[in-house]
Amino acid sequence: MSISVYDRTRVDAWQWFDVPGYTTNYGYVESLIRLGVAQRIHQWDWQIEVAQPAVIGLPTHAVSSVTAQGQLGLGGTYFASNTRSSPAAAFLKQGYVRYRASGADKSVQLGRFEFVEGLETKPANATIGWLQANRVANRLVGNFGFSNAQRSFDGLDGHFGSGTWDVTAMAARADQGVFNMNGNPELNVDVQYLAFTKSALGQHVLVRAFGIGYHDGREVTKTDNRALAVRAADRGNIRIGTYGGDVIAAIPAGHGQFDFLFWGALQNGSWGALSHSANAADVEGGYKPSTAAAGPWLRAGWFRSSGDNNATDDKHNTFFQILPTPRVYARDPFYNLMNSTDEFVQVMDHPVKKVALRSDLHWLQLTSANDLWYQGGGAYDNKVFGYVGRPSNGHSSLASVADVSADYQVTSSLALNVYYAHPWGKSVVGAIYPAGRNSQFGFVELVYRLDKAQRRAAQ
Repeated sequence: MSISVYDRTRVDAWQWFDVPGYTTNYGYVESLIRLGVAQRIHQWDWQIEVAQPAVIGLPTHAVSSVTAQGQLGLGGTYFASNTRSSPAAAFLKQGYVRYRASGADKSVQLGRFEFVEGLETKPANATIGWLQANRVANRLVGNFGFSNAQRSFDGLDGHFGSGTWDVTAMAARADQGVFNMNGNPELNVDVQYLAFTKSALGQHVLVRAFGIGYHDGREVTKTDNRALAVRAADRGNIRIGTYGGDVIAAIPAGHGQFDFLFWGALQNGSWGALSHSANAADVEGGYKPSTAAAGPWLRAGWFRSSGDNNATDDKHNTFFQILPTPRVYARDPFYNLMNSTDEFVQVMDHPVKKVALRSDLHWLQLTSANDLWYQGGGAYDNKVFGYVGRPSNGHSSLASVADVSADYQVTSSLALNVYYAHPWGKSVVGAIYPAGRNSQFGFVELVYRLDKAQRRAAQ
């Protein structure tokens, strides 16, 4: 039997785009404690884990009465989702049983669990492993790990694989959580996932094909570019199929290594009363010299997801990000991957073994100037849709963003992470926030992890 402890304390600071008369400069503290007990008996194992999230000192005046301005940073989002300045709760985060077949990579899991699409395998190649975790996983379905209450699923998760390949199937209902501190209730939101993943060419290439079914039967007003009265009257369910794949390659070249990544997806189905058809694609590449002592890594990429060009027809063409962890791809989470075009460069370095540095530059556009500027990461309670949209006012230039992070693994159990971002708002932002179109966001966090069984085994 093992006992696990996870404790994350984060101090956030926001300077949202300026709105006179409201609180746009503020800080608050997030605390998340997760306590788990697990045991393996022959080919069976089980886990029970409880979570206790709390947010202290939220701003009480960071939600504008002007609909387009809305929640002024995530402090406003937490307050609106809990109606208290210091919300806290405790709930069952995970509780499942799992059967593992002997002598093979085969398992079936039933109960409440976390799920992240794209992490079906553990690549032996470190470059591919980083790209899989940071540039593929969580795009469409994830645990929203950056949020304080996070996300779990109630259902069934199965894996079947051998050596270089894996088949994963999952069917589950999403649970409440994320910005709502009570993660216990189920939502009338379900997802089905099927993927085939295979490594090739001596672990230098990883390929995945996937399909995702999504259904949202909640009676909440959808977020899209139709008029509010039209959206409020549309209580039809959302049923969307997403079909896609990705390729990751890491190829040695001289005194270094080139990497390449392609990810793409198509969607069809129904968006309430509308038919749904959308698409998204991402192309990235980089080079990491092997001779430099610190190992700097330079990468660049281009992402584009479709937007909706006509708010009055019977079609919905905005790419839907489903239930992701949006901050993986928008480290300053004032935008996401819906109706989005993102050109970016990344620089990463390890000046010493325990320190990881990273800096990104993003040039953000709305794919369609007739659609919205979207933010959020999907359904998290039964009161609101889970995505918010601000009007483009006929513009497409959203923002430029520069950020930097430093992650220091102090000990095997303790990590210190620091992040800072500065967006420069363009015409889309300026039309909504004319008093100040620039923003800042940063945090400092301590993360402590302990597994007593592993600690005893190491001794």
